[in-house]
Order: sequence, then C-alpha cells, then structure tokens
Amino acid sequence: MMKRIATPVPIAGGLARHEAQVKRDLALLGFPAKPWLHPRTINASEPVLDVAIIGAGMNGIAAASALLAKGIVNIRVFDANEPGREGPWNRYARMDTLRSPKTLTGPALGIPSLTFAAWYMASFGEAAWEALYKIPNAVWVDYLGWLQRVLDLPVQHRTTLSKLRPHDGLLALDIETAEGAKTVFARHVVLATGRGGAGGDVWPDIVPLALKPAFAAHSNDPIDFDKLRGKSVGVIGGSASAWDNAATALERGAASAAMYLRRPHLPQINKGRGSANPGYFHGWGALPDAERWALAAYLDDRLAPPPHETVLRALRSDGLDIRFRHSVAAVRREGEQVVLDIDTPEGRIERRHDFLVVATGFQVDAASITELVDFAPHVARWSDRYTPPTGLARPALARAPYLGPGFELQPRGADAPAELSRIHLVNHGALVSHGAIASDIPGVAIAGERVAQALVARFFRQDIAEVRRDLEAFDEPELKDTPFFKPEDFPHS
Repeated sequence: MMKRIATPVPIAGGLARHEAQVKRDLALLGFPAKPWLHPRTINASEPVLDVAIIGAGMNGIAAASALLAKGIVNIRVFDANEPGREGPWNRYARMDTLRSPKTLTGPALGIPSLTFAAWYMASFGEAAWEALYKIPNAVWVDYLGWLQRVLDLPVQHRTTLSKLRPHDGLLALDIETAEGAKTVFARHVVLATGRGGAGGDVWPDIVPLALKPAFAAHSNDPIDFDKLRGKSVGVIGGSASAWDNAATALERGAASAAMYLRRPHLPQINKGRGSANPGYFHGWGALPDAERWALAAYLDDRLAPPPHETVLRALRSDGLDIRFRHSVAAVRREGEQVVLDIDTPEGRIERRHDFLVVATGFQVDAASITELVDFAPHVARWSDRYTPPTGLARPALARAPYLGPGFELQPRGADAPAELSRIHLVNHGALVSHGAIASDIPGVAIAGERVAQALVARFFRQDIAEVRRDLEAFDEPELKDTPFFKPEDFPHS
C-alpha cells in the first residue's frame, strides 16, 4: 500500500460549486462536439468502436477528451486497474510527490477550470494551494479520477488488453474482464500505456530471474516492504526510483539499504526540465530525422539527477549506504541471501543482502510489447529508417519505433499488415519521434491533441463519401419565416 500524504480539509461545497463552473465552461465550448461519424458494425450487428484507448491515466484522459471535443464520441477507454490505481503513482512510483512543479496544467484541454490548480483551490482553498510545495502522488490520482468523472469519459476499469490482432481492416482487441475473456473491435487503437507500455522493465542478465520474487524485485514491481523489516537491502542503480526504493525500505524498517552506482557521482543538471517548453513540445516532431536523433542522443547521454527532495528523503534515514564506482558484475543466491560480486576501483568485492531491488528502468522495444506480438515483426524501428553518423550510434534509441505524425506505427516492409498504421503509440516509445510529450506531464495535453487531430483527419479521409452524402442531405432552411422562403423546395420541413 502506497504512503498517502495528508491533504488539507476539503472546503464544504467548494468542489460542487467549481464543477458547476466546469459544466458551464464545457457547454460554452460545445463539449462534447456533435458526432459526425456513422456507426460501424461487424458480423451484421456487433458494434465497432471508432477509437479504443488503452490506459486511463493522464495520456488516456488527454486523448479521450480531445477526441470528444472533436465529435469522435464512439470511443472507450480500457484500464487494467481498479479506479484510483491508474498510472504508476499509487502503485510502483514510491516517491512522496510528483517530480514536476505544482503549476503544471496536465490533461486540462486548455480549459482553466480543468487544471490541477483550479481543482485543488476549489477543493481545499487558496491558502492550502499557496502552502503546497509539490503535488502528492495520491492527490494527483484523485485529480485524474475527477477529470474522468467531470468529463464523463467512457472508462472501463479492470480490463486488460492481452492481444491486438489485424481483422479485415479493423483491429481486434482480445481483452480480459471481470466477466471473462472477450473480443472487441475498433477502427483505431491508442496505446496510452505510460513508460512501462513501451517494452517493459529492463532486467539485467547478471541478475537471475529465479531470484524473483522472494529475493529480488524490479523497482517497478509490487514489493512487500514490511517483510523487509530488520533486513539488509541492496539496490542496483542510482536513478530516482533507486533512491525512492531505498528510502521506502528504510522508512518501513529495513536495517540497511546499500545503493550500488557505476558512476563516480550523481548527475547535476536535469536537461529534461531545460527542454520542457512549447518549442520542444510542438516542434520536435517536425524536425528532420537527423535533428531528432541528435537531440534524443544528447538528452539520453545526459542522465537526469534524482530530485533533491528524493535524495534528502533517503538521507534522513539511518542505514543508507551509497557506493559510487561500484559496478555489479554478477549476482547469485547463497542460502537465504543474495550475493553480489562488485567491481570497484580497488578491485572486486563481495557484498551480501537479504533482498535486492533492481532499479534499472524501462526499455523501449516493440518486440517486448506483449499485446503487439502479431504486429511486432512488422513495426519500423529507428534503425530501419535512419543511420546516425559515427559517434552518435545509440543501440537503445535505435530500437525505438519510428512513428508517423499522429503517433501511428509505420511498416517495416511491404508485408506489414495494412492495419498496422491504425495503432497509435502514445507512450514512452514515442520519445525519439515526438520528444517527451507522451512521457512526462508537461506535454501530455499536446500529445492528446496531436493524436486526436491525426485521427480526425484519418476518419475524414476514410469516410469522405459518407460525410459528403450527409452534406448533400443537409436541408435545414435558412430563410424560414422570411418572405423569401420557398416551402416547395423543402417538402420535409
């Protein structure tokens, strides 16, 4: 169970009054817009979704609300988790607060009353807002849940996508629900599945998988920290999640937590914050491949430091042991302990722990996205479309999918299924193609708007015959109740 930071006492009636303002704002903007697509069916009577969105976290909310704002209403958002457990924040994100500043707007559709700040002030008052430093994880999730409700998004929880398949110009979604397995069909699918949805965790070969779960876990796994009380914990890595897990273990009663970092010191500058501006968010995808690759390589080379709050949190606990220039070469189990062989400047040493946390981050690799197994061999990677100059080769970036302007997957070869481009990867896998707009909170609304605009254009092209017929059938008389009205021209009016 994640730690929940105490929030101020809610203002009686404050949120209800604010929701009345939200309702008015949405009505003034005509949200949701009038539908303009014709319903589709398969097998004579089974309905076909225009868009299925996988993931009801911030990217899923942004995409769904942007689609509704454009009159694409035959959509559904599927999330594997219980309500309030969407995204990482109440699951494996073990920091106390978001990394981003509290002033970020998030998936707010550009509407001030939908921003986090407006929601928080309406709920707890302006004094509480002024006193807030950064947003607690659980409070952010409460806000996202409120957005789902106030925007009336069609979210279906406890639903897991197990596989995507091509099906006669549509996409078949094999899903697991509380009622059992079923298949739904959609014209397009948006994978808004976060950092983990682009290929899963990085698990180094030096750590035997057999150690899981009794003796080791990835930092993104569920971990019962209460069982580590009084134990010695080792942590491989120096990322923010490594510090979060070390701090959590110590706060929950672990006797010690030793962190092993290959680097000689912590990075000092977060270049990601330096690129979090509208120029990068809007302009990255329009750059030539060489420029996009060079930027991605530059940012990839300059590792982000853990936030200072995270470091200070870990340092507050006794038992923290930070080992720089300690590269773990091999891991094995001996009895009830995990043994680490570690290369140091003074030579190889051996360290023993009761439990090991592997904080080695996420990978981006379409071949490891389980629900895309039927499509993965046909997905174009950056290595298929661009060869970097000498000195800029980055194998991890080369595995990233090469996406189109609407986040759509691109074919690797002529034998790719035609339905491939109906899949839109609005998650961390879009980083090289589109920058960080689908990875981090500051750009999430831009990602949602971009995929929605792309889908509007696709649907308009695909359905132009029907759209044209609707235009030709439109016969609302403009001059009714004037002397110039000719009723004989409108027999059905």
